[in-house]
Amino acid sequence: MSQGSGNGHGTGSKFTERFVGAVTRRRGQEQLPAATADQKLLDHAYGKDWKDEDPWRVLRIQGEFVEGFDSLARTGPAITVFGSARTPNGSPEYLVGEQIGRGLAAAGWTVITGGGPGAMEAANKGAFDAGGRSVGLGIELPFEQSLNSYIDQGINFRYFFVRKTMFLKYSQGFVVLPGGFGTMDELFEALTLVQTHKVTSFPVVLVGRAFWGGLVDWIRDTMIPAGKIAPGDLDLIHLVDDPDEAVAIMGKPGDRG
Repeated sequence: MSQGSGNGHGTGSKFTERFVGAVTRRRGQEQLPAATADQKLLDHAYGKDWKDEDPWRVLRIQGEFVEGFDSLARTGPAITVFGSARTPNGSPEYLVGEQIGRGLAAAGWTVITGGGPGAMEAANKGAFDAGGRSVGLGIELPFEQSLNSYIDQGINFRYFFVRKTMFLKYSQGFVVLPGGFGTMDELFEALTLVQTHKVTSFPVVLVGRAFWGGLVDWIRDTMIPAGKIAPGDLDLIHLVDDPDEAVAIMGKPGDRG
């Protein structure tokens, strides 16, 4: 995610900023460490004192969970929108994201994203402009990033798995715009947890047949005949082009019972 911070919405400012966990760094202090917290945790060979350091990392991880739960406890009914940080501002995909964010907010949902630029910013912007609640869950990365300017509440995490838990715990549905590896990771984790009944079933909507259609075809034509998933598992995915249809599938918070 690469974007300068902004005092105005969606624009850069004179400051470059980075987030290191919950800490914001500017004016020459924005360099990240040589390795991120996730890398240090997951690399068994990192550092000579890992036996001493890893138990203390547990406390930092615990702290991130506590901060996330405490901050999001009063979020209310929410839908998470995933998508690429590389989606150009003003592009057709960006405008679709805006429309979806605006529609979800009008329906009464809080809109949660990964907090970055591109498709995430678009969904936050749509919700913000519609007067809805807009939330961003950022992540420490080894390159420049900041939360976009359309967020009412932002939380920055060091650990991907803590952040992903927050998406799943506080969302009643996922809308997935075109994206890369990160978007695919979030999509398939959600589908896996719904498929295995680890979370209460909720809708997962893929927006953009031209982008996602080949993936859905492969699931139907390769995974199902090979017996890797059940035929009914494909029903977990809704594939649409119309942003209003994506919003309609999510319904309204009161519709969920």
